[in-house]
Amino acid sequence: MIYFGRPGRMTSTATKSSYADPTRKTLCGSPFLSIKFFVFCHGLLQLSQLLVSGYLKSSISTIERRYGLSSRTSGLLASFNEVGNTLLIVFISYFGSRVHRPRFIGAGALLVSLAGFLMSLPHFITGPYEFDQSVASTFSNTTDLCQPRSWANLSDANCTPRASRENHEVLLVMFIAQALLGIGGVPIQPFGISYIDDFASKRNSPLYLGILFSVTVIGPGVAFMLGSAMLQFYVDIDKVSGAEVQLTHEDPRWVGAWWLGFLVAASLVALSAVPYFFFPREMPKEVVSGKQSDSKKKEDMLSQLRARPEHTQNLSLGEFIKRFPLVLLRNLRHPVYLLVVLAQVNISAMVAGLATFMGKFLERQFSLTASFANMIIGAVNIPGAMVGIVVGGAILKRFQMSLRQCSAMCVLGMLLCLLVAFPLLFLGCPTQKVAGITYSDSSEFGHHELECNLQCNCPEKAYNPICGSNSIEYTSPCSAGCRAVNIQEDTNIVLNYTNCSCISRNGSFATPGTCGTGCSHLFLPFVVLSCLAGILASTSHTPSFMLILRSIQPEDKSFAVGIQFMLLRVLAWMPGPILYGSAIDTTCILWEKRCDRKAACRYYDNTLFRQRYLGLQFFFEVGAFLCFMAVYVILRKQEREASKATETKADPEKEKLAGKSTKTPESKV
Repeated sequence: MIYFGRPGRMTSTATKSSYADPTRKTLCGSPFLSIKFFVFCHGLLQLSQLLVSGYLKSSISTIERRYGLSSRTSGLLASFNEVGNTLLIVFISYFGSRVHRPRFIGAGALLVSLAGFLMSLPHFITGPYEFDQSVASTFSNTTDLCQPRSWANLSDANCTPRASRENHEVLLVMFIAQALLGIGGVPIQPFGISYIDDFASKRNSPLYLGILFSVTVIGPGVAFMLGSAMLQFYVDIDKVSGAEVQLTHEDPRWVGAWWLGFLVAASLVALSAVPYFFFPREMPKEVVSGKQSDSKKKEDMLSQLRARPEHTQNLSLGEFIKRFPLVLLRNLRHPVYLLVVLAQVNISAMVAGLATFMGKFLERQFSLTASFANMIIGAVNIPGAMVGIVVGGAILKRFQMSLRQCSAMCVLGMLLCLLVAFPLLFLGCPTQKVAGITYSDSSEFGHHELECNLQCNCPEKAYNPICGSNSIEYTSPCSAGCRAVNIQEDTNIVLNYTNCSCISRNGSFATPGTCGTGCSHLFLPFVVLSCLAGILASTSHTPSFMLILRSIQPEDKSFAVGIQFMLLRVLAWMPGPILYGSAIDTTCILWEKRCDRKAACRYYDNTLFRQRYLGLQFFFEVGAFLCFMAVYVILRKQEREASKATETKADPEKEKLAGKSTKTPESKV
């Protein structure tokens, strides 16, 4: 999304030849000399690229569960693709006019495809998914029922040097894949935008770019829908038969086929990359038939091309690197530019964290499956944000707003967003009652809770949640003292557990799975309010960009936009997921242990989870609101000063009285 400079230099002679040469016209029948076909290919490529990058966010909680990752580690993984992107993006403005852009886009797409395939590699280099269970199977020859004899700890039995080494290999492969994903994505959008802008007609260029920008909004939604579909399949669908899988989608131990979506998305990117190796370095300028003379339009375009600053094209790489900090400082000294970028940093950091962990939040707060949580995000929240962007742009176009009015619209959008988002802090579920962890009722259990399963020799690390008939959850049948299990003979699925010594109310049985949080009635209001807050926040997207484009010097415009996106990456997209993940980890009350190391979290304090997760969202929204408010105050002051200066200049008597104060301040941006 970063666009430095004006890549794609076209000399006037080359442009004229594209109109005058009859042999060039005969080649126009080739789709690779049509800018419309390039727009189609680029839209497909951007959608495929966003599937690869967005799919990780849809499966982040599943990957955590599968490989025992903390939210901080998964947040670092999600943001790591920005590292390679940020390091290389600065050079796009320098090399943009000197390379064969379509081929560079194709090469970058192949790198993105390779990254997608690498992301799925851990599934194939590690063994099958193992989990604690009550029925012996190909995975385990023990059960976690209450057994009077002493038996090996299920988790410790799996802790071998190879298992410990596998975890490090998995993380290494995934981080390398994310770095390659960021590097491969560097040339795709900037080169594509500049190529279209150079060779599309002036009339159609905004339409083509609008199509591409809409794809960038739709892409993440499609990625979450893909995640919803893939996570319905069992993770080892290629290694075991369906009859051997004893878990259901609702089971907290369920792990979906997270790797399958990466294969699908990476294959689409590879196919989308092929056409780029057949596009020319320069193609004929698109001709639009209209009532005005085309020759006049062509001359206007040529004059614009000649008038464009060539400062980035005539500099050596060393001069370019020296010049960049000077332009950076000049723009950062502009108060409107700086404040708008800071507002966008706040919004982007919020979006980065919400997009990465919203699925996990919904799963934990409302006891949803990962598949259903992804479907809600992809079908409701992301389309809502797209509606907000469209509405903001439509209002801006309809009323032809000034800069002050643009800032007022941003202030109003963020204020309404704050008012709608505030109730979300209180719309959530309490932590479920888990015996020995979040619940200890001395009036019912007394010391019985500690003694009821002592003779069972339960493994401390076993995790096979059950819900007792007393509506209390236990981490395993053994911890509830259950000695018998009823299974469905044809499917080998557990129906219930009986003869549970720790359950003394409403019988002594339990059902497999978690008891849940028991507040499903709050889910719909939460989704409606969160979607509405997203719509309102998104209305500031287009006005904030107009504030940046109109408030800086024309010769610095391309640099300023590039600097803006670089700062968004460094200050928002990179640290955002890590910050959210670290905040989520502080609310964990029971960690899984693998080989004596802290792995994935099994139980959270739901109230703290909601307060800190949504509290960060509220904090960033307040920051954006204050920045936009400061922009409004500055622009209003500048507008008043400019108005006074105009009045003084128009009245000769006032001009004489004013003396030196008649100089018009440079306040108009």
